[in-house]
Amino acid sequence: MFLKMMNDDDFYNDAAREGASPAALSPDEHHRSGIRFARRNRLPRTCGLAMLFMPVAGALVAQAQAGEWWLLLVGWCFIWPQLAWQLAYRSADPRQSEMGFLKVDAIMAGIWIGLTGVNILPAVALGLMTGMNLMGAGGVRLFSAGAMLTATAALVTLQLTGTAVALALSPLAFWLALPSLVLYPILFAWVSHQTAIRLAEHKRRLERMSARDGMTGVFNRRHWELLLSQEYEQCRRYHREAVILIIDIDHFKCINDTWGHDVGDEAIIAVTRQLQLTLRAADVVGRFGGDEFAVIMSGTGAQNAIAAMTRVHERLAGLTLPCAPQVALQISVGIAPWTPTFSHYREWLKAADVALYRAKNGGRNRTEVAA
Repeated sequence: MFLKMMNDDDFYNDAAREGASPAALSPDEHHRSGIRFARRNRLPRTCGLAMLFMPVAGALVAQAQAGEWWLLLVGWCFIWPQLAWQLAYRSADPRQSEMGFLKVDAIMAGIWIGLTGVNILPAVALGLMTGMNLMGAGGVRLFSAGAMLTATAALVTLQLTGTAVALALSPLAFWLALPSLVLYPILFAWVSHQTAIRLAEHKRRLERMSARDGMTGVFNRRHWELLLSQEYEQCRRYHREAVILIIDIDHFKCINDTWGHDVGDEAIIAVTRQLQLTLRAADVVGRFGGDEFAVIMSGTGAQNAIAAMTRVHERLAGLTLPCAPQVALQISVGIAPWTPTFSHYREWLKAADVALYRAKNGGRNRTEVAA
């Protein structure tokens, strides 16, 4: 009775796959994930490079660098962030492209460190900004690779341009670099906070999806049995009343075969709705799959459960399905009150299942209580 195939596809599949590893994602999902990754880096890169313009420009003035370096600086600080985003967005693999662009940022930071003669505060600002971006995007591995690229680019630039090393700290360099040193970590922390909020919300959705049936929204079998085991322990410890019900839609296979699975789905949803309307808010409804449901009614006895199911029978007798008004919805119900003789919650579940078999063998559309 319990091992039935589900009649629906879990419509939560698309959302659930968002939590899968990149290797497990379909090409379209991998592409969307890469775009989200590039979008997260867009704001830090745009604001960060804009902040770096003044401290790097001040150091370039001190070094009297040629005009073409100024054009490159303007392009890197104000054009490159938008170009990188557009290239990543249009790439076949946005994540891989963005990882490459982060390495380009590291190389460019090294070039500017070299061109400014390793001027202390601009160099620190460049290293801090690129290092935070690399660590946030790829962890220690990407950070280490980026640090090596930055150091190599700085050394090569010093060698090729013949720029004199100027480690001295001037008041102008201090004030130009201060905003980026203070504001960028705050910006990066805010972006990280927003990402953490989205991840927490995604985790809550996944937790909900893992506990719910995709078609009806009630608990799935795995989570319902977990709740049943907890209820069993509470009953055993505190000797309180509780009953469980196993409910089966009568002649469900005939409904599917005659009217199609769409009508079968309507029948399942209709029965779920009537259970939710009739039972208490505290009663725990679950779907075992196919046309089978289960309910935990805590703190009540068999008579109250019988009365509730009588109301459900009456509601279903006057119910018609929009796509198949000729279909008469009926259910068979097995009820098992908790008793101290059960040594495991599965024995309790088995007692309700036996009562359900007795209801079906007794003519269906009825409720039976375990002996």
